[in-house]
Amino acid sequence: MNEFLTHYRHDLARSIEAIPLDMVQQAIDVFEDARQHGRRIFTCGNGGSASTASHLVCDIVKGASYERESRFKIMCLSDNQATLTAYSNDVSYDVALMEPLKNFAEPGDVLVAISGSGNSPNVINAVDWANAAGLTTIGFTGRDGGKLGKAAQIEVNVANQHMGRIEDAHLAICHMIAFYFMEDGATLACG
Repeated sequence: MNEFLTHYRHDLARSIEAIPLDMVQQAIDVFEDARQHGRRIFTCGNGGSASTASHLVCDIVKGASYERESRFKIMCLSDNQATLTAYSNDVSYDVALMEPLKNFAEPGDVLVAISGSGNSPNVINAVDWANAAGLTTIGFTGRDGGKLGKAAQIEVNVANQHMGRIEDAHLAICHMIAFYFMEDGATLACG
C-alpha cells in the first residue's frame, strides 16, 4: 500500500508542477476584468468537475467577495439540481448547461468549463454557445485537452492520464485563482 501512496503523491506533484502558470494568470486577469466591469462568471462541469466548479464559486463568493468593496458575480450552472434534471429529462442532458446559460449570460461575461476528459457534450455545447454569444471561455482540461481544449479561448491543461490527479490539480488551479483574490495577490505581486 505504501508504494501506491508514494506513487500517487509523486505523480500528483509532477502534475501540479506542470500546471501552465501563464494560462492560470490569464484566467486571473479575466476574473479581475469581470469583477471590475460587473460582468458575470459562470462555471460548470460534470461529476467531480461539477464539484470543483461549485467549490470555485464558493471560494470566490465568500472568500474573495465578503466584506470587500468590489465583489464577484459568479454562479455554478451545475448547482441547480432542479433545472439540470428538468432539462436532462425533458429535453437532453447535452443542453442541460447551455440552456440555463442562455437565460443569464451577456456578451463580455465569462464561462469556466471544467472537464477532465475534455469531451463532455453538455460542457462543449455550453462553451460553443458561449463563444458564439461573445463570452470569454476558460477550459480546465486534462489528458490531451479533448474537444474542450480546442473550443475554449483559454485552456488550462493538466496533461496527465489519471482522472484523480487531473481533478486534484484542477482544484489546485481553482485555489490559485481564488486565493490570489483572497490574499490580495494583486498587491503582493506589486509589492
